[in-house]
This record gives sequence, structure tokens and C-alpha cells, in this order.
Amino acid sequence: MIYLDNAATTKPCQAAVEAIQKTLTEDWGNPSAQYHFGVEAARLLRRCRQEVAEAMGAEAERVFFTSGGTEADNWAIFSAAERLGKRGKHIVTTAVEHHAVLHPIQKLAQSGFEVTYLQPDALGNISAEALRQALRPDTILVSIMMVNNETGAVMPIERMAKLTHRSCPNALFHTDAVQGFFKVPFRARTLGADMISVSGHKVHAGKGVGALYLAPKLPPFILGGGQEGGLRSGTENLPMIAGFAAACSAQNPNKLSLIAEQNRLKKYLQDALREMDGVTLIGAQEAPHIVNLAVAGLRSQGLLNALQERGICVSAGSACSKGHRSHVLEAMHVAPELIDGSIRVSLSGETTQAEADAFLAALPEAISALK
Repeated sequence: MIYLDNAATTKPCQAAVEAIQKTLTEDWGNPSAQYHFGVEAARLLRRCRQEVAEAMGAEAERVFFTSGGTEADNWAIFSAAERLGKRGKHIVTTAVEHHAVLHPIQKLAQSGFEVTYLQPDALGNISAEALRQALRPDTILVSIMMVNNETGAVMPIERMAKLTHRSCPNALFHTDAVQGFFKVPFRARTLGADMISVSGHKVHAGKGVGALYLAPKLPPFILGGGQEGGLRSGTENLPMIAGFAAACSAQNPNKLSLIAEQNRLKKYLQDALREMDGVTLIGAQEAPHIVNLAVAGLRSQGLLNALQERGICVSAGSACSKGHRSHVLEAMHVAPELIDGSIRVSLSGETTQAEADAFLAALPEAISALK
């Protein structure tokens, strides 16, 4: 199997697997317990928090563990609205956000909030100028993703955060950095975002773990025993947290070289795909790991099946939204026949040249067989 769907999930690295196994079998104590076994677990939890914070360029006390990127997004949005809802009812986001952002904001709209959806250009980009025009005195929250999971468009988050804080000092700025973490270098300390969501299984850790960088004081998101600083109660999922931290520590020293290699392979794929008859590249594809393409006259599912028969795994748009036409590509006004035939190829630091070549050899065969 040649796996090219890393924007959906990544293979856990060996360091993560070993850390998970060790925590499950040896360091399985409850970090809230007061006896020695629990104290050791709490010490491990602190170390993991420091390692993830270092990878994010954040202070450890501002990193809170979650069950993944979706929970981190929900936490940021709902808690920000709870804190600031009396000051204003206006939220700014984009039409191309992940549903983990769009659906919570839609729920807030049903309870009286007004939402401005910034529209992308033909490549899927959102400009800082569009945000500037949307900001109002009653804006309390801006949520804009760092990297689009379908098009690879990279948003100017640092400029957008500064613009938001300058124009609306009371507003909070959130970015879903799930596809940006270890793909687009950033440091939480200097990025300017008040809240940053990341996910473990996108960076070679296990599923069911993520983190929220939280600069401001927000109301608790989950009530109970007072874990995670009293903001997100529930016994911490220490095995998966340990795996997340191990994956971060394994990649952090080499992240720039890993990004450079993904960029090289991405350009190699793009150059070859532009030479193939009937193949259209879609979107900005600025992130190092995402290539979106379509073949006129063919459907995504047919391409996926034909490639799978040849041992290649890719996805149709976002693997997180099954059975629906891509809202991202619709917002970009991509032709319907291209939307229905689009597939996403996504790389990781483990993707090889041989795997890229195998995909490029299999795609024309798949197209020919389908036609």
C-alpha cells in the first residue's frame, strides 16, 4: 500500500507507539492521585506538556490537552462567545473553514450571534484586506484556519491577528492550525493568535489527542474534577498525550528539513500532473503537503477506486466530510464537474520519491481504465 492521504491522518511514528505502549503498561497511574504512582504520572504529564509546548513555540502553562482538533476548535469558539457575548454579537470566519469551526459558529448564529463569512478567491485564499473590511466595533471573535485542508491555501494569520487586535482590542483571534502544525513554521508566542488548535494524529501521533493554546482566561469548557487547570475536566488520556509529545519531540529538531522535502515532492508531483492530459490542479497548494487535482469527466469515487486497485490511497476532498460536495471548492466557484472529480493527494515527512513515482505511474492507468 502506498499511502498518500496524510492530511486525513498519519501513521504513528515509532517514538509515539513506544511512548503509548510504555504509558499503557508501566506509567498508567492517574495524574491526579496523591501517592507516588500518581505523582510520577503527573510528572510525566508535565513533561509531555512542555514537549508539545516547545513544538508549538508556546509557554507550557498555556497548552491544554484535548481529545483532538475538533474539541479544541469547539472549546475556543464556544468559550470565547460565552466570555465576550455581552460585549458584542459579531463573529468573523471564512466560508472555507473545517466543519469543526463552521458548525459551532452556525450553532451560535442560531442563538443570536451575527456571522460574517469571508469568501475565498479562485485559489482559496482569504486576504487580510477582506478581514479588515469585515471587522466591526461589536466583533468579539475571529476564527480563520492556518492552512486549508483541501486546497493547501496558507492564510496570513500573523497579519490577520495583528489587524484584529488593532481594530477590535476586545476581540479574540482563533486559528485552526491542525493542517499547519509541522507544515507551516510558527511560534505561538509571536503569532499573535489568542487560541491555536492542533491535533495529534495529523503529526504522526495517535488519534484521540490534541491541544489548544489558550492565551486569555476563558470559562471552563468541560466541568468535573478540575483537570487541565480547571478548564477541561476529565482524567487526562496520558498514553495518547505521551505519544503526542513523543511525536513532537521526534520531529521538532528536523521540522524544517522535513518541510523542505515535502515541498520538493509536492512540486515534483505538480510539474508532472500539469503535463497529463485532462488533469487540472485546483487551489493555491501553498502548504508543503497538499495537492488537489481533478480529471474532467471522471468522478472522485471512481478515481479513488481505480487508484486503490493499484495500491494507492488518496482521498476525495476532505476525509472529514463524507458524502457531501466540497463546500470549500463551491465557495471558490470551481466548476461542478471538477468538484465532483477532485481528489486530494497529501504528503508527510515519511513520503518517499518512490511513492510519488508510483502515484504518477498509476494515475494515467486509472484514468485510461475509467474512460
